[in-house]
Amino acid sequence: MNNFWIILWHTYSTKLKTKSFIVTTIITSLLIITLANMSNIINYFSSSDEKEKIAVINQAESSIPIVDHMLAVNESIVLEDYDGSVNEAELAVIEGEYEGLLILSLNNEDLPVGEYKSRSVADTSKSLELQNALQQIKTEMAASKINLTSEQLSELYAPVEFNTVALEENAKTEEELSQARGLVYVLLFLIYFAVITYANMIAMEVATEKSSRVMEILISSVPPIKQMFAKILGVGLLSLTQMVVIGLVGYFSLQKNLSSMEGGFFEAFGFSDLSISTIVYAGVFFLLGYFLYATLAAFLGSLVSRIEDVQQMIMPMTMVIIAGFLIAMFGLSQPDSTFVTITSYIPFFTPMLMFLRVGMLSLPIWEPILGIAILVGTTVILAIFGSRVYKGGVLMYGKSSSYKDVKKALQLTKKEDSAD
Repeated sequence: MNNFWIILWHTYSTKLKTKSFIVTTIITSLLIITLANMSNIINYFSSSDEKEKIAVINQAESSIPIVDHMLAVNESIVLEDYDGSVNEAELAVIEGEYEGLLILSLNNEDLPVGEYKSRSVADTSKSLELQNALQQIKTEMAASKINLTSEQLSELYAPVEFNTVALEENAKTEEELSQARGLVYVLLFLIYFAVITYANMIAMEVATEKSSRVMEILISSVPPIKQMFAKILGVGLLSLTQMVVIGLVGYFSLQKNLSSMEGGFFEAFGFSDLSISTIVYAGVFFLLGYFLYATLAAFLGSLVSRIEDVQQMIMPMTMVIIAGFLIAMFGLSQPDSTFVTITSYIPFFTPMLMFLRVGMLSLPIWEPILGIAILVGTTVILAIFGSRVYKGGVLMYGKSSSYKDVKKALQLTKKEDSAD
């Protein structure tokens, strides 16, 4: 048993000291700090007192004060009447004297028409603001033509009152569902990237040791089954370490900027009202999903002898993970659809889809328990089968990237067992 802990600790400590792990952790932490301080960063760069000037040429023949109505478009934008020609105004925009040129006119029905010209159309924020302001003016002018009062116009464009009510007992309200959708969306990304990253790491670890012939030394002192589970737990401990570091960085960053996030992104994604059950289910399905794919990746990695062949061997596993994630993205809008319900009981999709349904729907307790039982049972079966494949696979060398090698690995395992 001591050999098991030695391999586990060696796997953990070796990966912990690698440059890729350290750089990835630092970059991810810096990214989280940046996102948490995004509002402060935006305010810092947008706090300039200098306002952007937009030239306005009013070609309307009537004396309707169109420009006066549009002066309140944005506090950072200044609309200035331009007395010259359109060509002169365009030249002024090109030379940087103005941010853009707004040309106003009236159509055959005496309603306003606008044209906005700028050095580039990549930034659509200003043009959209001007368009929305002009749309409001057009609506008011059209209403006056048919003798509608401002009160009648407000009533006409007032949003319809429409409420949705769930009749099922303990069903989530619309507000709770919106918060759950954002929270599940974030946690699904966490499960997806964690599983796909660390499962690949296990396969690469096994293939690396085989390519360096270290495996021949390990086999003589430690049974292959112990090696496999030691590596799975070692990388699992590594992933837990990385997520704890990133989680602490994210927690303190969010706590520091909590006041600026209230009512915005932070609350909209449901983190302001995080239930204990959601945290528990997220942890359970994450761990079970990790062990399921980690076991699969370990014996697939044992079938190859070159690092170059790892990605080709585990590609089908990666595609299954991606398929589950895509189905989960579809399920965010229709979590109670029959397709999502059925696929949530398929073991390789269960970690994401069952968690999706638990987070967004009020399911009877037996459904998530059944999903957990399916995951545990599949992982145990896969571990038993995978350990036999691993035991023979680590003895195979040479170019190998075909799933026919599973049969060869099992045959080698039988020979080893009969020799013992």
